[in-house]
Amino acid sequence: MPAPRSAASQEDTAAALMRSTVLRVRASDTVREIRNRLRGCANGAGELVCLVDDAQRPLGIVTAQAMLRLDDEQPVGIAAMQALPQVHAATDQERVASTALHHGVQAVAVVDRAGALLGVIGASELLHILREEHVEDLHRLAGITREERRARQAIDAPPLRRARHRLPWLVVGLLGSIVATWVMSRFEQALTAQPAIAFFVPALVYLADAIGTQSEAVAVRGLSLSHASLARLLGNELRTGLVVGATLALLTWPLVGLAFGDWGLAAAVAAALAGASALASTIGLLLPWLLARAGLDPAYGSGPLATVVQDVLTLLVYFGAVSVVVL
Repeated sequence: MPAPRSAASQEDTAAALMRSTVLRVRASDTVREIRNRLRGCANGAGELVCLVDDAQRPLGIVTAQAMLRLDDEQPVGIAAMQALPQVHAATDQERVASTALHHGVQAVAVVDRAGALLGVIGASELLHILREEHVEDLHRLAGITREERRARQAIDAPPLRRARHRLPWLVVGLLGSIVATWVMSRFEQALTAQPAIAFFVPALVYLADAIGTQSEAVAVRGLSLSHASLARLLGNELRTGLVVGATLALLTWPLVGLAFGDWGLAAAVAAALAGASALASTIGLLLPWLLARAGLDPAYGSGPLATVVQDVLTLLVYFGAVSVVVL
């Protein structure tokens, strides 16, 4: 059972989303009795029928299909029941959705510390959570912080509030761009002597950013919604980055060599592309993971922050390769 997350706000917890009026039945209740109780339920209260024991601990969901296979006088306990995963009342809504996806169910039971049923989060609530988290992740991927829940309506926010949501990580990006400029300034003499070296900087930076963005997309959702280990995610992304980088390097080397007639420069560009691709894949996964370990949403490791780190490392790899092969 997932443990409660203290960082979750009251509006984002399982308790705020659950249906407390769910119909509760015992294994000994007959199908006729349950049907009669369903007729008297308020709108929506009978949508989910939860089987509980004498201590009110949830045992599963009784489906309509299961009841249809039984005679009116048969106890519902002999019917096939869908397993019902459990979460605490204080569990964050994103973890609730992850639990439902992991178990492949359409409902999750919310219990207290003693395991007694407090309510049930059904399919409509789970869809609402997934949509809300998706919108929030899109904001964070763009480097837009949230001010409580109002950032989810960022498109309708006043300009000053929009700027307040976006500026923090863009300031980080500005600082990173200063570092990147300083890296390039260290190679001023080389760039003056051979201007062609500068021609490939935009392409290398763009490709590294694109590869990193793909890894970030895998990491952001993988870390929060999947149960795969970090070693498995990192191994897969690192291998993917190496394959992508090697492929792009093999395509780039003859094209640059033929176009500029400088096979040393072509080798430096190809080597930098391969190295930057592997680094971008690793950074795109590790940075969100480190932030998640620090108690922050892994989506904050995307966008401007990861882009700056990848840009600086790509420049260092490229000019390092140029220094070894060309200069």
